[in-house]
Amino acid sequence: MDASSQYRALVETAREINRRGLNQGRSGNLSARHGDGMLISASGSQFDTIDAADFVETDFDGNGRGARRPSSEWAFHAAIYRQRPDAASVVHVHSPWATTLACLRRPIPPFHYMVAVAGGRDIPCAPYATFGTDALAEHVAEALRNRNACLLANHGQVALADTVSGALELAMEVELLARCYGQALSLGEPALLTDQEMDEALQRFRGYWRNARDHGAL
Repeated sequence: MDASSQYRALVETAREINRRGLNQGRSGNLSARHGDGMLISASGSQFDTIDAADFVETDFDGNGRGARRPSSEWAFHAAIYRQRPDAASVVHVHSPWATTLACLRRPIPPFHYMVAVAGGRDIPCAPYATFGTDALAEHVAEALRNRNACLLANHGQVALADTVSGALELAMEVELLARCYGQALSLGEPALLTDQEMDEALQRFRGYWRNARDHGAL
Protein backbone atom coordinates (compact mmCIF):
# COMPACT_ATOMS: atom_id res chain seq x y z
CA MET A 1 0.00 0.00 0.00
CA ASP A 2 1.41 3.42 -0.95
CA ALA A 3 1.71 6.25 1.58
CA SER A 4 -1.37 8.17 0.38
CA SER A 5 -3.51 5.03 0.63
CA GLN A 6 -2.16 4.36 4.12
CA TYR A 7 -3.03 7.85 5.30
CA ARG A 8 -6.51 7.57 3.80
CA ALA A 9 -7.14 4.20 5.46
CA LEU A 10 -5.97 5.52 8.83
CA VAL A 11 -8.18 8.63 8.61
CA GLU A 12 -11.24 6.62 7.58
CA THR A 13 -10.66 4.07 10.34
CA ALA A 14 -10.08 6.69 13.04
CA ARG A 15 -13.36 8.40 12.20
CA GLU A 16 -15.16 5.05 12.09
CA ILE A 17 -13.86 4.23 15.58
CA ASN A 18 -15.84 7.14 17.04
CA ARG A 19 -18.88 6.51 14.84
CA ARG A 20 -19.00 2.93 16.14
CA GLY A 21 -18.94 4.11 19.74
CA LEU A 22 -15.59 2.49 20.51
CA ASN A 23 -14.10 5.83 21.53
CA GLN A 24 -15.09 9.33 22.49
CA GLY A 25 -13.27 12.58 21.77
CA ARG A 26 -9.50 12.28 21.98
CA SER A 27 -9.22 8.88 23.66
CA GLY A 28 -7.32 6.02 22.04
CA ASN A 29 -4.89 5.91 19.13
CA LEU A 30 -4.09 3.88 16.04
CA SER A 31 -1.12 3.21 13.82
CA ALA A 32 0.14 1.38 10.74
CA ARG A 33 3.56 -0.05 9.99
CA HIS A 34 5.35 2.26 7.54
CA GLY A 35 8.78 1.47 6.17
CA ASP A 36 11.14 0.94 9.11
CA GLY A 37 8.75 2.72 11.48
CA MET A 38 5.09 3.60 11.70
CA LEU A 39 2.42 6.19 11.10
CA ILE A 40 0.60 6.93 14.37
CA SER A 41 -2.09 9.35 15.44
CA ALA A 42 -0.67 12.52 16.96
CA SER A 43 -0.99 13.31 20.65
CA GLY A 44 -4.40 14.82 21.45
CA SER A 45 -5.97 14.04 18.07
CA GLN A 46 -9.73 14.53 17.84
CA PHE A 47 -10.97 11.45 15.97
CA ASP A 48 -14.23 13.03 14.80
CA THR A 49 -12.35 15.57 12.68
CA ILE A 50 -8.98 13.84 12.21
CA ASP A 51 -7.18 14.13 8.87
CA ALA A 52 -3.87 13.07 7.33
CA ALA A 53 -1.99 15.93 9.03
CA ASP A 54 -2.91 14.37 12.41
CA PHE A 55 -0.71 11.31 11.78
CA VAL A 56 2.98 11.35 12.60
CA GLU A 57 5.69 9.34 10.90
CA THR A 58 8.01 7.98 13.58
CA ASP A 59 10.61 5.29 14.12
CA PHE A 60 10.31 2.62 16.79
CA ASP A 61 12.24 4.81 19.25
CA GLY A 62 9.60 7.55 19.12
CA ASN A 63 11.57 9.94 16.92
CA GLY A 64 8.91 11.66 14.82
CA ARG A 65 9.08 13.85 11.74
CA GLY A 66 7.26 17.17 11.69
CA ALA A 67 5.85 19.51 14.30
CA ARG A 68 3.28 17.15 15.87
CA ARG A 69 4.17 14.78 18.69
CA PRO A 70 3.20 11.11 18.31
CA SER A 71 0.60 9.66 20.65
CA SER A 72 1.82 9.20 24.21
CA GLU A 73 1.20 5.47 23.66
CA TRP A 74 3.70 5.19 20.79
CA ALA A 75 5.93 2.87 22.87
CA PHE A 76 3.49 -0.01 23.02
CA HIS A 77 2.71 0.32 19.32
CA ALA A 78 6.45 0.10 18.62
CA ALA A 79 6.82 -2.87 20.99
CA ILE A 80 4.06 -4.72 19.14
CA TYR A 81 5.62 -4.10 15.73
CA ARG A 82 9.05 -5.19 16.95
CA GLN A 83 7.67 -8.42 18.36
CA ARG A 84 5.02 -9.21 15.74
CA PRO A 85 6.29 -8.95 12.14
CA ASP A 86 2.83 -10.06 10.99
CA ALA A 87 1.22 -6.95 12.52
CA ALA A 88 0.63 -4.14 10.02
CA SER A 89 -1.78 -2.07 12.11
CA VAL A 90 -2.68 -1.50 15.76
CA VAL A 91 -5.89 -0.02 17.17
CA HIS A 92 -6.22 1.05 20.82
CA VAL A 93 -9.58 2.17 22.18
CA HIS A 94 -11.37 2.77 25.48
CA SER A 95 -14.52 0.95 24.41
CA PRO A 96 -17.09 0.79 27.24
CA TRP A 97 -17.52 -2.93 27.86
CA ALA A 98 -13.89 -3.90 27.28
CA THR A 99 -12.84 -1.10 29.61
CA THR A 100 -15.37 -2.25 32.22
CA LEU A 101 -13.83 -5.74 32.29
CA ALA A 102 -10.34 -4.20 32.22
CA CYS A 103 -11.18 -2.18 35.33
CA LEU A 104 -12.08 -5.47 37.02
CA ARG A 105 -8.75 -6.80 35.71
CA ARG A 106 -10.73 -9.68 34.29
CA PRO A 107 -9.70 -11.43 31.05
CA ILE A 108 -12.33 -12.78 28.68
CA PRO A 109 -12.40 -16.59 29.10
CA PRO A 110 -13.71 -19.12 26.54
CA PHE A 111 -17.38 -18.50 27.34
CA HIS A 112 -18.12 -18.31 23.58
CA TYR A 113 -16.32 -19.79 20.58
CA MET A 114 -15.89 -16.31 19.07
CA VAL A 115 -13.21 -15.63 21.70
CA ALA A 116 -10.97 -17.54 19.25
CA VAL A 117 -11.20 -14.55 16.91
CA ALA A 118 -8.34 -13.01 18.93
CA GLY A 119 -6.07 -15.95 18.16
CA GLY A 120 -6.25 -18.06 21.33
CA ARG A 121 -8.38 -19.74 23.96
CA ASP A 122 -8.94 -16.48 25.85
CA ILE A 123 -8.44 -12.73 25.58
CA PRO A 124 -5.91 -11.81 28.27
CA CYS A 125 -5.81 -8.70 30.42
CA ALA A 126 -2.37 -7.08 30.59
CA PRO A 127 -1.27 -5.83 34.04
CA TYR A 128 -1.71 -2.16 34.86
CA ALA A 129 1.01 0.42 34.24
CA THR A 130 0.80 4.18 33.74
CA PHE A 131 -0.09 5.17 30.18
CA GLY A 132 2.83 6.08 27.93
CA THR A 133 5.41 4.17 29.98
CA ASP A 134 7.91 1.49 29.00
CA ALA A 135 6.32 -0.74 31.64
CA LEU A 136 2.97 -0.60 29.84
CA ALA A 137 4.69 -1.32 26.51
CA GLU A 138 6.29 -4.42 28.03
CA HIS A 139 2.98 -5.63 29.48
CA VAL A 140 1.16 -5.15 26.17
CA ALA A 141 3.86 -6.88 24.15
CA GLU A 142 3.80 -9.87 26.51
CA ALA A 143 0.00 -10.13 26.41
CA LEU A 144 0.06 -10.05 22.60
CA ARG A 145 2.90 -12.52 22.18
CA ASN A 146 0.41 -15.22 21.14
CA ARG A 147 -2.77 -13.19 20.79
CA ASN A 148 -4.12 -10.56 18.41
CA ALA A 149 -6.05 -8.62 21.05
CA CYS A 150 -5.94 -8.00 24.78
CA LEU A 151 -7.45 -5.86 27.50
CA LEU A 152 -5.33 -3.35 29.43
CA ALA A 153 -6.02 -3.30 33.18
CA ASN A 154 -7.90 -0.12 34.21
CA HIS A 155 -7.45 1.26 30.70
CA GLY A 156 -9.02 -0.26 27.56
CA GLN A 157 -8.21 -2.72 24.78
CA VAL A 158 -5.69 -3.21 21.95
CA ALA A 159 -6.15 -5.12 18.68
CA LEU A 160 -3.72 -5.81 15.85
CA ALA A 161 -4.13 -7.13 12.31
CA ASP A 162 -2.50 -7.16 8.90
CA THR A 163 -4.70 -4.26 7.74
CA VAL A 164 -6.09 -1.13 9.41
CA SER A 165 -9.67 -2.21 8.73
CA GLY A 166 -8.90 -5.66 10.10
CA ALA A 167 -7.61 -4.20 13.38
CA LEU A 168 -10.81 -2.15 13.71
CA GLU A 169 -12.98 -5.17 12.97
CA LEU A 170 -11.19 -7.17 15.65
CA ALA A 171 -11.57 -4.36 18.20
CA MET A 172 -15.30 -4.34 17.46
CA GLU A 173 -15.48 -8.11 17.99
CA VAL A 174 -13.64 -7.80 21.32
CA GLU A 175 -16.06 -5.10 22.45
CA LEU A 176 -19.07 -7.29 21.57
CA LEU A 177 -17.55 -10.25 23.40
CA ALA A 178 -16.85 -8.07 26.43
CA ARG A 179 -20.45 -6.90 26.42
CA CYS A 180 -21.85 -10.44 26.16
CA TYR A 181 -19.53 -11.70 28.88
CA GLY A 182 -20.41 -8.80 31.16
CA GLN A 183 -24.11 -9.43 30.63
CA ALA A 184 -23.67 -13.14 31.30
CA LEU A 185 -21.87 -12.37 34.57
CA SER A 186 -24.88 -10.37 35.73
CA LEU A 187 -26.88 -13.62 35.63
CA GLY A 188 -24.19 -15.97 36.97
CA GLU A 189 -20.96 -17.65 35.92
CA PRO A 190 -21.20 -18.73 32.26
CA ALA A 191 -20.22 -22.25 31.24
CA LEU A 192 -16.77 -22.30 29.61
CA LEU A 193 -15.73 -24.25 26.54
CA THR A 194 -13.02 -26.88 26.91
CA ASP A 195 -9.51 -26.56 25.48
CA GLN A 196 -10.42 -29.10 22.80
CA GLU A 197 -13.55 -27.17 21.81
CA MET A 198 -11.58 -23.93 21.58
CA ASP A 199 -8.81 -25.60 19.56
CA GLU A 200 -11.44 -26.76 17.06
CA ALA A 201 -12.76 -23.20 16.82
CA LEU A 202 -9.25 -21.84 16.33
CA GLN A 203 -8.64 -24.26 13.47
CA ARG A 204 -11.85 -23.18 11.74
CA PHE A 205 -11.01 -19.51 12.19
CA ARG A 206 -7.72 -19.93 10.31
CA GLY A 207 -9.67 -20.78 7.18
CA TYR A 208 -12.29 -18.09 7.89
CA TRP A 209 -9.75 -15.25 7.98
CA ARG A 210 -7.95 -16.50 4.87
CA ASN A 211 -11.25 -16.49 3.01
CA ALA A 212 -12.14 -13.00 4.31
CA ARG A 213 -8.80 -11.58 3.10
CA ASP A 214 -9.07 -13.30 -0.28
CA HIS A 215 -12.47 -11.67 -0.84
CA GLY A 216 -11.45 -8.19 0.30
CA ALA A 217 -13.45 -8.21 3.53
CA LEU A 218 -10.36 -7.25 5.53
